[in-house]
Amino acid sequence: MSFSEYSNFDGLGLAELVAKGEVSATELAEAAIARIEKHNPALNAVVLKMYEQGRASAKAPVKGPFSGVPFLLKDAFGDCAGTATRDGSRFRSNIPVDHDSTLTARFKKSGVTILGKTNVPEYTLLPTTDSALYGPACNPWNTDHSTGGSSGGAGAAVASGIVPIAHANDSGGSIRIPASACGLVGLKPTRARNPLGPDFGDVVAGLCCEHVLTRSVRDCAAMLDCTHGPDIGDPYFAPPFTGAYLEEIKKKPAKLKIAYCMTDLGGNSFHPDVAAGIEASVKMLRELGHEVTEASPDIAADAATNIFLPTWASYLAWDIDSEAQRRGRPPQEDELTPLTWGFYEIGKTITAAQFLMLRVEQQLLGRKLAGFMQTYDVWLTPTLAQPPIRNGEVDINQRDPMVAFAPIIDYVPFTTLTNLSGHPSLSLPLHWSGNGLPVGMLFNGRFGEEDTLLRLAAQLETAMPWKDKKPAIWN
Repeated sequence: MSFSEYSNFDGLGLAELVAKGEVSATELAEAAIARIEKHNPALNAVVLKMYEQGRASAKAPVKGPFSGVPFLLKDAFGDCAGTATRDGSRFRSNIPVDHDSTLTARFKKSGVTILGKTNVPEYTLLPTTDSALYGPACNPWNTDHSTGGSSGGAGAAVASGIVPIAHANDSGGSIRIPASACGLVGLKPTRARNPLGPDFGDVVAGLCCEHVLTRSVRDCAAMLDCTHGPDIGDPYFAPPFTGAYLEEIKKKPAKLKIAYCMTDLGGNSFHPDVAAGIEASVKMLRELGHEVTEASPDIAADAATNIFLPTWASYLAWDIDSEAQRRGRPPQEDELTPLTWGFYEIGKTITAAQFLMLRVEQQLLGRKLAGFMQTYDVWLTPTLAQPPIRNGEVDINQRDPMVAFAPIIDYVPFTTLTNLSGHPSLSLPLHWSGNGLPVGMLFNGRFGEEDTLLRLAAQLETAMPWKDKKPAIWN
């Protein structure tokens, strides 16, 4: 395969070439490795290179839907036997883990060739991707700008054509924010659709969901077919889905009732480029025959933030204290960034009773959103309130989280809602800013109904195609 052809294919397209014998898994692995070596100095997307392990698996690829397709794990919950998972932190041990996560095992069963791990902010804390351990990931559309976070390394790698698909996870928007910033498809599935075993039942009180970032809707659907379903001993799981998501996207969606918003829940307007994206999407949805109405759930503007931030801080305190227990010592001052220290200190002040109160508030918010979704099949919002911010706008050396996040307080107004409620949520690259940066549109669905979102996504991929839009750093 020539160097120029590889990135023209999505994951299923590459797997089809392997199945036909037109290219080998080894050739695909070398094509991806060449791109890592070419683009990573500018993007800082891949932070752990697993070339020899990948080359070995490519010599005898597992037969699956993605047989021989180059793939990257995220350096958070991307446990792979023989490698370390650092969570972007100098405090996390560099000792390799001795087993795969359940999700990694399912990725391997799909046939992918794992070639490395991708950049994350420390403890996946930020809606950008920057850490003292790895440094910032840079957006291939414009390297002065953020990739989004926390799956920003994955976003940069997929958007630039290094790999067609990469592991990502999402506790407050960490799949969908990079999807918006990098011009990709990013689905946060229904809570517990994908497993977190064998080491966890749930993470961050059920906020964390696992999946991938892709360039095509069909890759997103096909990988969900490979990974979804409960693991032995899971504390709970998503409503069963007995069909195939890849088959669902071949069906034309029924006429849907779709709500949309032109302001955030506090009444604040979006950046003009974002507002234009909503207007264009609404126009297209109506042309496709859907019933589209301006409406939003009756949820206070600060409700999600007031639950999410202390819940996240509590989780962070648990995560750091767990690592301290494993290592037999607490973190040293220079092993966490000041911003992480600030969140950690807040987390340690939250009592068990307060945490349980947060859980009740989380569940009440989920009921409110579920009630709203009884009237509408889909709720359309922007993924972000403005185009991708510049790297450095969140100061990781600022110990006060409120000061650090002040410049972007309204940047991520919607994604945390569905982490709290558990609903599926899908970002699509349907618009671009005046200066050529991606602007994602966020489609929020009913609990357990990824199939509805994916059918609609496939329809929009045809009606508002993004395949031919390429970033400055590509292929």
